[in-house]
Amino acid sequence: MAANARVGLGLRREMLDGFMAHIPESIDFFEVAPENWMTLGGSYGNKFAALVERRPFFCHGLSLSIGSPAPLDVEFVKRIKTFLDSHKITTYSEHLSYCSGEGHMYDLMPIPFTEEAVRYVAERIKRVEDILERSFILENVSFYAAPGAQMSEQEFVTAVLAEADCRLLLDVNNIYVNSVNHGYDAQAFLRAMPTERIAYLHIAGHHREADDLLIDTHGAEIVDPVWQLLRECYAVHGVFPTLLERDFNIPATQDLLREITRIHSFQDVAATSSGRSA
Repeated sequence: MAANARVGLGLRREMLDGFMAHIPESIDFFEVAPENWMTLGGSYGNKFAALVERRPFFCHGLSLSIGSPAPLDVEFVKRIKTFLDSHKITTYSEHLSYCSGEGHMYDLMPIPFTEEAVRYVAERIKRVEDILERSFILENVSFYAAPGAQMSEQEFVTAVLAEADCRLLLDVNNIYVNSVNHGYDAQAFLRAMPTERIAYLHIAGHHREADDLLIDTHGAEIVDPVWQLLRECYAVHGVFPTLLERDFNIPATQDLLREITRIHSFQDVAATSSGRSA
C-alpha cells in the first residue's frame, strides 16, 4: 500500500475525462471495482492505464462472493489476478458477504453468523490469497437481516479475521448503518475491531428510510454521526488511508473535494494529537 495514500476517491467511468485533464492534489489514490474495468479496452482502457501511472490504485471487488455456498470461481479469481498484475495493483479487498448461489443476485447477502461459516469463509479466503499472491482485505458490510445467527456481527467479523489471518477494510458508514438498524453501540463495535488488522477505511453516505432503518447507498453526503465516528476511529485506531465512496447522485468534483478535504483535516488533527502519521 502506497505510503502517500492518505485520502482517496472511488473512481467512476464518468469521472475519467475530468481526471485525465487534472487530478486534484487532495486525491491521493483511487479505488475501483475490478469487475467494472478489467474487460474494457479502447479509450476507457487507455485512460485507465494512464491514470494508474499517476496515482496509486486500490481494487475493491463486488463479485467474488466469498461466503457463497457455490464453489469458489477459481477462473474468476485468476482473471482478477491478471488485472491486478497488469496494472501493478497490490491492494485488493472484498465484502464479507455473498452474491451468488444458483445464480448471481446482484446484491450483498449476509452470511450466517456461525462458527461453521467462520471456518468456511476463512478457508476460501486462504485459497483466494494463494491464487492472487496478495493479502486478502475483508470489509465489514451493511446487512438488514441475520438469518441463523449464533453470534453477534462483532464476534463474527473478528472471528473470520482471526481464522483467516487476513486484513480488514473497516467501513465506518456500515458500522453506523448497522448500529441504527440492529440497535447496537457503534462506538463499542468500532473499538472492538483489531487495530493491527486494519488496512484502510471506507466512508460514505446513506439513505434514511425511517428513524430505525438506514439504507447503505453511497449516494448522498456523509452525515454528522458518521463524521464523528470517523474521528473516533482515528482516535482509537490511528490514521489509516480513507476512501470516500460515491456511486450515484455524483455531484460536481468540487463538492466531493469538500468531503475529501474534511477527511484530510481529521487525519491531520488525529496525527498531530497522537504523534502518528497518515
